[in-house]
Amino acid sequence: MAERTRWIVSPCDRGTAEPLAAALGISSLTAQLLLQRGIDTVAKAQAFLQPRLQHLRRPDGDDAMAGFATAVDLLEQALVNRQIIGIFGDYDVDGVTSCALLTQFLRDAGGTVVPRVAQRDLGYGFGPEEAKAFAAAGCSLVVTCDCGTSDHVGLAEAAVHQLKIIIVDHHQVPDRRPDAAALINPHQADCRFPYKGLASVGVAFYLAAALRTRLKARGWPKLPDPRQLLDLVALGTVCDMAPLTDENRILVSVGLVAMRERPRPGVAALCEISRLPDGVRRTADLGMRLGPRLNAPGRLGSAALSLELLLAPDLATATALANQCEDANKKRRTVQDKVFAEALPQAEAAARAGAHMLVVWGVGWHPGVVGIVAAKLVDRFRRPAAVIAVDGDTGRGSLRSVRGFHLHRALTQVESLLVRYGGHAAAAGLTIDRQHLDLLKQKLDAIAKAELGQGPPEREVGVNAVVRLDELDERLADELAQLEPFGIGNPEPLLGLDGVVLSKRRLVGEGEQHVQVSFGYEGETRHGIGFSMAEHAPPLGSVVRATFLPEVDTWNGQRRLQLRLRDLEPQHLPATAPASDERRPSAP
Repeated sequence: MAERTRWIVSPCDRGTAEPLAAALGISSLTAQLLLQRGIDTVAKAQAFLQPRLQHLRRPDGDDAMAGFATAVDLLEQALVNRQIIGIFGDYDVDGVTSCALLTQFLRDAGGTVVPRVAQRDLGYGFGPEEAKAFAAAGCSLVVTCDCGTSDHVGLAEAAVHQLKIIIVDHHQVPDRRPDAAALINPHQADCRFPYKGLASVGVAFYLAAALRTRLKARGWPKLPDPRQLLDLVALGTVCDMAPLTDENRILVSVGLVAMRERPRPGVAALCEISRLPDGVRRTADLGMRLGPRLNAPGRLGSAALSLELLLAPDLATATALANQCEDANKKRRTVQDKVFAEALPQAEAAARAGAHMLVVWGVGWHPGVVGIVAAKLVDRFRRPAAVIAVDGDTGRGSLRSVRGFHLHRALTQVESLLVRYGGHAAAAGLTIDRQHLDLLKQKLDAIAKAELGQGPPEREVGVNAVVRLDELDERLADELAQLEPFGIGNPEPLLGLDGVVLSKRRLVGEGEQHVQVSFGYEGETRHGIGFSMAEHAPPLGSVVRATFLPEVDTWNGQRRLQLRLRDLEPQHLPATAPASDERRPSAP
């Protein structure tokens, strides 16, 4: 039998939640989930459940973002003087959405803009080739998005061409500050802005909003509304796995509403190709449906296709571009599966040998998929992982982490081995000479051992409350949906069912990788789906326990309660397993 999962059940005394539940008109269970999030007054709950843009803290004044005023001055002068402005975005969704946001805003304000995004074969970030390209295009001012803070070589080349650089970024700031006209990065030491969790696209939104205020004060004739760009903020923030708290919660919540009510052509086309006929309904649709398709071109080459899609002027143009993104995503999956198959034996051998961090590499691996492969290794082995694609004498890799291990801090301890690196606590990237790979593996493993202890963490699932089957209905699902957007800092509320019978099991989806189930207990039945869980689903008739999020699923205009499974394991197996399960080729 598979390794047993330990439930970590949060304190849940529904009686203490009754006053809050009565004041808000919600169930005691939903009120208890608010209390678990530290929301213990009606005022806090109303602000949490109804996020408003007016609750955003200003990036100027006493809590100003460092470099912010200078950046606004430079952009205002560039518009007034009719200068050509370059906008450069890194190749992930945060970089592309940041680039799209500033490009659209500045163009709508009457500016001349040259947008560019990174190419995977040139490496991440703002490099010397990009500086030369912007100079050749006649730019005098360039804004880098989701990069620039550590791109000293590219910035030096920009200085040669007398380019002024504004850096819009959110990555960790190294000891050596970048040589730029303005650095807007909440993580720099002299930044007084209290919220440090913004993705680059959130910083870009603040910059556009402040520039509009400045232009309005001078009587500028074209004043685009930054609120029309909040769909891009939601998309980039969620896909970059930024914390969905405070400012980000407000920006993403309002952006999701905008995306549902007036989707831009590129988003509408992505929804259609992602089989979301009713559009984006929840945060997970961004991270699991739209994000991978937008990321795919940048993983395999240039992200220019994704930028073009987000800026598409009409649905016909957007649909053609979305189809190309879908083709790239299919190719990405094929490449990813090949790299994972080759990385897995290395990882298994390292795990058997007691490694605390997995560091694997291979010649010919595509650098665009190593981040996904690293994440899959972390999920399987519950250890931090680095996956490095070797080409000639150079390795380019991505790292993913587990709770309690800060990747960027770990890389600072081995920076003498690295050509280049950057990232966050949970995700990072590096470039390294091939000759240093073995030493890197030894040092990172030692650092992980010192920080994480003697072995991988026990497999565990956090459960907010254990419920009865008859408590699960559409009203509860609708209430829990009000806790969206879910992500880091505001995780999905997971409920637990114990001792229910698996009364139906159906394998669905491409390759029958998903499983639809029904649970029965004392005359009650509820239905659920586990994505990528078919391989480990218990046999029909098992007494099981499950963790899940109740949600309302809409299909062909019909609403129904569905339990979206996060974990499912047997407590007691049936005496005789059924001869076969129900199967069908695709999910409903």
